[in-house]
Amino acid sequence: MQHAAPSGDTAKADNDAKMRRYWQRNLRYMVVLLGIWFVAGYVLSIFFVNQLNAIHLGGFPLGFWFAQQGSIYIFVLLILAYFILMDRLDKEFDVHE
Repeated sequence: MQHAAPSGDTAKADNDAKMRRYWQRNLRYMVVLLGIWFVAGYVLSIFFVNQLNAIHLGGFPLGFWFAQQGSIYIFVLLILAYFILMDRLDKEFDVHE
């Protein structure tokens, strides 16, 4: 004969599953945003610099711009995107302050 789990155990299991989903989404956000940063910071500014230098932005070759300024701007935008995504995620999972 099986006994039903006390409601406290069920609530804890539900909360654990909810927090696991929360962290999975958080990690997915981080992987995607860091992937974008890697592409902007390394792939575009190092590996494709010669191809990008054929295009000019504000009088400077685009490859130079990505290496010197673009990756920094993109990083700041990614921080903003992460803030917005996590604010929404926190509210969705009711873990906001």
